Amino acid sequence: MNIHEHQAKALLKTYGVPVSNGVAIFSVDEAEAAAKELGGPLWVVKSQIHAGGRGKGKFKELADDAKGGVRLAFSIDDVLKDVKDMLGNTLVTKQTGPEGKQVNRLYIEDGADIEKELYLSILVDRESGRVAFVASTEGGMDIEAVAEETPEKIHTIDINPAKGVTSADIAKLNKAFELSGKAAKDGETLFPTLYKAFVEKDMSLLEINPLIIMKDGHLKVLDAKVSFDNNALFRHPDIIELRDLSEEDEKEIEASKHDLAYIALDGTIGCMVNGAGLAMSTMDIIKLYGEEPANFLDVGGGATAEKVTAAFKIITDDPQVKGILVNIFGGIMRCDVIAEGVLQAVKEVGLKVPLVVRLEGTRVKEGQKLIDESSLDVISASDLDDAAQKIVKAVRATN
Repeated sequence: MNIHEHQAKALLKTYGVPVSNGVAIFSVDEAEAAAKELGGPLWVVKSQIHAGGRGKGKFKELADDAKGGVRLAFSIDDVLKDVKDMLGNTLVTKQTGPEGKQVNRLYIEDGADIEKELYLSILVDRESGRVAFVASTEGGMDIEAVAEETPEKIHTIDINPAKGVTSADIAKLNKAFELSGKAAKDGETLFPTLYKAFVEKDMSLLEINPLIIMKDGHLKVLDAKVSFDNNALFRHPDIIELRDLSEEDEKEIEASKHDLAYIALDGTIGCMVNGAGLAMSTMDIIKLYGEEPANFLDVGGGATAEKVTAAFKIITDDPQVKGILVNIFGGIMRCDVIAEGVLQAVKEVGLKVPLVVRLEGTRVKEGQKLIDESSLDVISASDLDDAAQKIVKAVRATN
């Protein structure tokens, strides 16, 4: 689960992390009071959407917009103008895709005297199996570009979970950031505090880009992106309250109600699979044969017919879907249950696009019999390669 920048900063502030003062606003009427509360003389007006690249983004509704979704304002009148430009309009960034995201809230924040920008993130390093800091002196930039062009400027410091952030880890981080004086002293407090917040709140990502050295020599968190582990949210009702459903895909929201692992994608072939690894393989082979998956959907190992029906409905509700591939390997999941769910869903929503079904494993004969004896126009497949070729061929035949 993702949260907005202003929410992330409010959370970090409870741990004592240095952040600028700011006020979140949801209407133009709130802007002047917020600006006066902060006092100026420099304000930063920030679009709040769940996507990066806001500063370089463009608003669809503004014909000549060179300012982007993060703007400096030097007067209250400038703040008001920026708020009117941004609030309610659609911001397009490299992470939103061409459709963009509507800006429903803004964060007005005090300006900062920046001496140098740094990059810091905390994440779970899959190679080491530990929480790790990623540090770079190249803050304020696209970290993927830094990794590609100057990988030597990115440093990864794994943290021993039994010890936490040690003095040796702090020394490594200060060296990676090239910190000295007040900034290095601040790091001694800041780095363990960020780690503590990450672990206690079950975050999956804490990204600070940039972490700044101010002209007075101290460190400050200028931007913050936080994601949480969905599987741990039951421990954090306060975090759940921060969820902004307007930032999420409606199909993903519906899937979460049925405990389905679903992620919407941009392709035309809807996938219903059991098991994350098999789902990834299914998506890969669809791409291998020249088409794109419309979703990642894992119904899980213990799905019921009702759960399968819900999954099928979510796929068919996507107007981009031109064909559906059901690929089930029945271990715990029974193939006849999948077949029942598919038949039930088709009866309820109808079948308007080609459907390829590949079943293998537990009660596969029973499942195949249910489908064969139905009146459905279903294309059977013997294996994954066969299934992928058939659904790609069927989709292309309908175009």
